Amino acid sequence: LGLDENDFVRQTQGTFKLGIQFVDWAAIGRTYLHPFGPFGTDIKGVSFHAWWLKLRSLGEPADLDDYSLPAVAARKGRFMRPVQAGNTPLATLSYAFHFDAMLYARYLRNYAEKRGVVRTEGKVVDVQLDGESGFIQSVQLASGERIQADLFIDCSGFRGLLIEQPLKGGYENWTHWLPCDRAVAVPCERVEPLVPYTRTMTRRAGWQWRIPLQHRIGNGHVFCSRHISEDEAASILLANLDGEATADPRTIRFQTGKRRRAWVRNVVAIGLSSGFIEPLESTSIHVIQTAVNRLLELLPRGAITDAERDEYNRRTDFEMSRIRDFIILHYHANGREGDAFWDEVRTMEIPETLQRKMALFRSSGGIFRDGDELFDIPGWVQVMIGQNVIPERWHPIADQASEDKLKLFLDTIAQSYLRDAVRMPDHAAYLSRFAPMPLEDVPAGASA
Repeated sequence: LGLDENDFVRQTQGTFKLGIQFVDWAAIGRTYLHPFGPFGTDIKGVSFHAWWLKLRSLGEPADLDDYSLPAVAARKGRFMRPVQAGNTPLATLSYAFHFDAMLYARYLRNYAEKRGVVRTEGKVVDVQLDGESGFIQSVQLASGERIQADLFIDCSGFRGLLIEQPLKGGYENWTHWLPCDRAVAVPCERVEPLVPYTRTMTRRAGWQWRIPLQHRIGNGHVFCSRHISEDEAASILLANLDGEATADPRTIRFQTGKRRRAWVRNVVAIGLSSGFIEPLESTSIHVIQTAVNRLLELLPRGAITDAERDEYNRRTDFEMSRIRDFIILHYHANGREGDAFWDEVRTMEIPETLQRKMALFRSSGGIFRDGDELFDIPGWVQVMIGQNVIPERWHPIADQASEDKLKLFLDTIAQSYLRDAVRMPDHAAYLSRFAPMPLEDVPAGASA
């Protein structure tokens, strides 16, 4: 959209995000990071993790995180955008955002309305279908107004007001693989330091998120209601906040899965109406964005045909199933033994697509990206190794390097990333300079 990034971060009271920290997933007391972007450098066409595995077999205890600039910077609370620095990691530094979702929605609404988008607000009480084609002709609001269109986008959330109720799009339930079905959320006061990463911590029957914003910290406890009650989940969350809660906890109920067909007749479901994969890797807004892009690519010039619908649904199914597998990996490869929930997900049957990926990696360290799936090779490697899915072997070309040369090479990379990270500004200082939240929104007693 050509948004000014500083203005976007400022207006959504956002912060920058270099990755996700996972606490107690591999085992109680163990932490790893899933940073954005690559780690190390591929050599002779062989992925970096093969060289790291070879060095690890020689007794070197270096953490894989040490070879990712975003991970090193995140641990030190540093951040900067990419800079012109030649062929170095500083030139391609990958990052994302934390932001207040309500402020983000308001920001985009204002952007759209300034450019002529007309918002008609009202409760849909009836849907009129064409008797011959089955297309939706119009929707009727409680006011009596009827709104006609050639194409409808269903953003009505889990209800699927158009895609399901009149058009019967169907729903594919993934709860047997992703059994968490509740989240309790509460904001709390901001505390220092303002870290540039999301933190996720396992709990007895689920996990807790911590998202630092400029004006507050967002917290939530995702859990399985078969193993713990909503009251217990709320108590656990409130007992593990870093600051004073600033609102009452609210519970969100959901069912993981996807719509069997996201585009039916002349209705396209986008957002929660098309499906939901829990928030562990922060994929929901990304999936909305890719759905919008996909619809724009396939937007029909005239009458809607099966060709557009089928291609849209095929690509949506592929994207959602690959994200599903990546999320299941976190649960299935957990090392939190002795809790009924964690023992259950560690021993459950997993999708065949994930079985194959894990088997290949365990056998030889091989990992491949399927088409344009969201998570790339470094992401899969980081989570697998972070949660103790360690290959038995590695690419044979890695054996060509002598121990001394291999150690020197990896030490050089780690030291280079450390030097780059300590030269970066503090994350809070960077925000204060480039994208501080509006002064009228600064909480009493806080500094901008």
